[in-house]
Amino acid sequence: MNTTASEVLEFVKENDVKFVRLNFCDIFGLQKNISIMADELESAFENGVSFDAHAIRGFRDITRSDLLLFPDPATLMVLPWRPGPGRVVRFYCDIKNPDGSAFAHNTRVLLKQVIKHAEKMGYVCKTGAECEFYLFKADEDGKPSNITLDNGGYLDIAPLDRGEDIRREICLTLEEMGIQPEASHHEQGPGQNEIDFRFSGAVESADNLQSFKSAVKAIAARNGLFASFMPKPLPGAPGSGMHVNLSLLQNGQNIFKNIDEGHSDTAESFIAGILSKTPEITLFLNPLANSYERLGKLEAPKDVSWSHQNRSQLIRIPAAIGDNVRMELRSPDPSANPYLAFSLIIAAGLDGIENKMTLPPAVDTDLYAADESVTAALARLPDSLDKAAALAENSGFVKNVIGEELAAKYIAAKKNEAGDFAAAKDKIEFFKERYFCYI
Repeated sequence: MNTTASEVLEFVKENDVKFVRLNFCDIFGLQKNISIMADELESAFENGVSFDAHAIRGFRDITRSDLLLFPDPATLMVLPWRPGPGRVVRFYCDIKNPDGSAFAHNTRVLLKQVIKHAEKMGYVCKTGAECEFYLFKADEDGKPSNITLDNGGYLDIAPLDRGEDIRREICLTLEEMGIQPEASHHEQGPGQNEIDFRFSGAVESADNLQSFKSAVKAIAARNGLFASFMPKPLPGAPGSGMHVNLSLLQNGQNIFKNIDEGHSDTAESFIAGILSKTPEITLFLNPLANSYERLGKLEAPKDVSWSHQNRSQLIRIPAAIGDNVRMELRSPDPSANPYLAFSLIIAAGLDGIENKMTLPPAVDTDLYAADESVTAALARLPDSLDKAAALAENSGFVKNVIGEELAAKYIAAKKNEAGDFAAAKDKIEFFKERYFCYI
């Protein structure tokens, strides 16, 4: 990958690039971009590109509304679905104040800060996300319907699975973008799909997840479909999760690889830290009122527990060997801002290591069928947006990781959203109007 501004400018010149998209996201993870002509890219590297931050939810007030985008040359990516001639490339951007200082509410920078903290402790964190989504049919105007592409189920094949050609096209597109897909399949819900791509460093993984969502939506639209990453788009059908896989490297070695044998106190403390903090960071992992329609149902967790392989747990250790051993956090969903989510999850694990937290015993039972005598002893995840907001508001950990001002803005917005949901007479209609077309 081209990693310097001069190399990028040479690539643009030699590869018929005409348009450049400068991408970033708001504090809630909603993607934004400014498109400039390729001739303006050199100036963008040197001077940035101004935009109205007051118009971006959660950024700035109108009295000091100017911010600047500076493309990160290491994130150069060609967008294969854009028509030619005249190629389109995309960069993720650093966001700066007019005086050149970093904008404090750029969540991508927050994740970089957490990763630097991990490195100072001697660890490199590898992250991967398994992201599920639904495919719906669109009408002749391109508006999404509530009719799914098919009625297939888990790992079905054609003709029950009608999404295999779409998944193939998405996988090939991801490869062209430099993202390596590893597996794809039909999920449990009608029209529900999953595509997994190779794990990487946390910032790159979050970038890739944002690119993945854009690619899925673009390819779906090109085929007359609508892709939804809403956590629970269909009442009664499985929700869509974004399972987050994590491993830690110390001196180049995966410290998780012997956890089956109980030989890594550090790995256990990392998991214990995440277990202890997940309830208070759930607002950022499951940020919509609709998110809580998913939790506790159909393999989505509600209890704070862990086990090996068991898919009814909040954290499980999947069956794997050697360097592929990792932990999987199963509560997050695709509506999360991945930069915020990864920041808080990793920081929680590091907090567990720093405080030498002890991992509680594994819960080796099916929690969905378990007796109350088993589940009564377990802490629970919040079961509504307002409860999640209250936990986050009282969390010193959250404020320490993301900053008090950003935490206050995010929590206030989500408390208002929870109030709107409570006042809605028709909950299903609220989900449709508030989320369906935008997530």
